[in-house]
Amino acid sequence: MRVHNQVAQGMTKKSSLEPGTARAQGPATRDVLLTDKHAAPSPLLEESPQFLGDEDIPFERYTSQDYFDREMKSLWPRTWQWACREEHLADTGDVQVYDIGRYSIIITRVDEDTIKAYLNTCTHRGTRLLDGEGSHYSQGFTCPFHGWSWHLDGAIRNIPGRWDFPHVTDATHGLQEVLCQRWGGFVFINMDRDAQPLEAYLGVMTEHFDAFPLDRRRIKLHVQKRLPANWKAAQEAFMEAYHNFETHDSPHGANAQYDIFGKYVSRFIHNLGSYSPQALSDYPGDKWRDPPMTEQEMLAGLAVEGRTLAEGETAREVAAQTIRENLGAELGVDLSATSDSIILDSIEYHLFPNMFFFPGIVVPMVYRFRPNGMDVDSCIFDLMLMEPLPDDEEHPEPPEPIHLSVEQSYTEVEELAWLAPVYDEDTGNLQLQTQGFKNAFKGMTLGNYQESRIRRIYLTQEEFMQQAEERS
Repeated sequence: MRVHNQVAQGMTKKSSLEPGTARAQGPATRDVLLTDKHAAPSPLLEESPQFLGDEDIPFERYTSQDYFDREMKSLWPRTWQWACREEHLADTGDVQVYDIGRYSIIITRVDEDTIKAYLNTCTHRGTRLLDGEGSHYSQGFTCPFHGWSWHLDGAIRNIPGRWDFPHVTDATHGLQEVLCQRWGGFVFINMDRDAQPLEAYLGVMTEHFDAFPLDRRRIKLHVQKRLPANWKAAQEAFMEAYHNFETHDSPHGANAQYDIFGKYVSRFIHNLGSYSPQALSDYPGDKWRDPPMTEQEMLAGLAVEGRTLAEGETAREVAAQTIRENLGAELGVDLSATSDSIILDSIEYHLFPNMFFFPGIVVPMVYRFRPNGMDVDSCIFDLMLMEPLPDDEEHPEPPEPIHLSVEQSYTEVEELAWLAPVYDEDTGNLQLQTQGFKNAFKGMTLGNYQESRIRRIYLTQEEFMQQAEERS
């Protein structure tokens, strides 16, 4: 067995035969964070690995229309999802329409302190009230079929021929409200009126993100791309750094840290500006090991040009300080106390079932993956870049999404800069993977550590849907 060979050769960080305890050679992510000149906040020093089994995952989970229909019935109507940002609803009457599969939700600011959400459906004969996802503005809602209308708070405003409906009241025919709660500047919805509160669902994220609050971020860019894959396969392409060596031709990520914080939240931390040649000892080729990259070469890889390292300086500390000064001045924010890790690293929290939150400065994204209508083989990928907002500034009006088709490249969006080709690489394998799913006899095999977050989602989803079905 591979683990036995590693232990015999001294090739693991933890010499143990227990499944899920093997690690790559060399310094771990936490070791790097502990040597940073600007210390990492305490949440990043926590470690919470879990071994969750090693059974294959059936490919039908990604290809079966029956399984997809089961998700539509038992998952999406009962789980928390971010629908928009608070700045999308800055003024009374601002409206966002959020679609997920066959469901459509209206989110609106009722007054300065109140945001509510409703099913996008007339309570008379079921017509959709607002057509098209995205931004709207209204002082109320009117059905285009018979003219029934409602106030922003969901109460009935007018019913033509009111004399014929003595049985209709606000209690029976007001807009059908869904749960709506806020965190980190995001507006979340849940169609299950009996769902647990959002705060309980967020788990450790409420505490961890106190160290890097997202409510003081602004949306720099919003790209919405259609991908040729099931929503789960698409998001799983972003949940591990194991693919970096082949997909991105990069040496970084062999010693990435993977944490699981309960059933709904997981995380990876992937160091930039530091890499371990030892960690690559069991990967093919020697381009990054013999000879290993120098600190100066690593600095150039972080796009810090014209700077020669002095004796004792590292690429990581110099890159972090350069970005701290230059980007801080550009954005008008004080980054002097921001840790090297928050400045540089890819730190990715996942919130079940489909949301990603990155607290970093160079890697400042938020993701959302959701079905593209009722198509089991395609999905919508929402990508936002979230920049720090100066303390004395209000949130600006958010940009409209830039829509990309399956065939379009991220490089068509200039604002993505160096990230654009990376995203092309990340999503370039998805169509081949979807085709492979349908040509296979066995299931998906996952690594015990590097791909444990994927298994956590699988286990949570199965349990979540079973509980929903038992309640039905």
